[in-house]
Amino acid sequence: VIMEKRLIKHVIYGLVLLALIVLVGTILYEIIEDYSFIDALYMTIITISTTGFKEVKPLSDLGRLLTIFLILSGVLTIAYTGGRTVQLIIETQIFRRRRMSKQLDQMKNHYIVCGFGRMGHEVCESLSNNNVPFLVIEKEQDKIEELIEKNILFINGDASNDDILEQAGIKRAKGLAAVVRSDAENVFITLSAKELNKDIYIVSRAIDDAAEFKLKRAGAHRVIKPYELGGKRLVQLLIRPGVIDFIEGVALGGEVDINLEEVSIKKNCELVGKTLAQSPLRKDLNIMVVGISKVDGKFIYNPRSNEIIEIGDKLIAIGEKDSLLKLNKMVMGD
Repeated sequence: VIMEKRLIKHVIYGLVLLALIVLVGTILYEIIEDYSFIDALYMTIITISTTGFKEVKPLSDLGRLLTIFLILSGVLTIAYTGGRTVQLIIETQIFRRRRMSKQLDQMKNHYIVCGFGRMGHEVCESLSNNNVPFLVIEKEQDKIEELIEKNILFINGDASNDDILEQAGIKRAKGLAAVVRSDAENVFITLSAKELNKDIYIVSRAIDDAAEFKLKRAGAHRVIKPYELGGKRLVQLLIRPGVIDFIEGVALGGEVDINLEEVSIKKNCELVGKTLAQSPLRKDLNIMVVGISKVDGKFIYNPRSNEIIEIGDKLIAIGEKDSLLKLNKMVMGD
């Protein structure tokens, strides 16, 4: 950062010096050659830029000496400023890469978004709004520039490449969204990700019905078909708009300060062995458990108060954001 600021100062100094040379040259041409302001400015610019246009009128000996001075000083100043500008660009790119590399090395329990198309945009926006750590893998240059503008952590490359996935910390990642344009690419990405981390949770996009089966065989836990999902949501908005508004407000973090959260019960969690009634969830945190996913795959909807919380259970809970944050700390044993 210090080096970058220093380079910026040098570039500014160079531009100021160049402007000063133009000003001095214009004034001296007016005095020595009796040029008008426009002629003097024109002569100064073509001299400094070494474009080789014809002189406004024949120069005196003193005018020629001035021209020599302007050529030398102008070329040196432009070369200096240009060199510093190039150095600044290169240093900025190197600094950005080092910073990103450091951030990537420190990431864990994060999510990897493969593809920054329309769906990738939405995925990233939702993850960002929920303060969830994530990074993007993208290979198209125009999308890379957009990621830089939005200050989103990314890796430039093919998401189906094992080396790229390892750079993204696939072995430390919690989940992966395969949302590139091609179903075939999403299948390859899913296969590669599962091979490197068998425990990672994968959600993939599919356009064709045939791709859904292949993606699940490849290891995707969930397959989203945008048109099918969009059609179902549209119908629900038509016939149950109030219910959908409530669900979106809770699940997607709308204007209400209520969220829906899934938490996994660890071995050292104080909730293990207690019933929902005995736990502090409802009475202390004002959290309501609306579902429990058991280790054997069974899902309990609207569990009773005497339901015992066991290791490996996944609680689906509704509550205020602060309360859910406390619950997350509780299940982690903090």
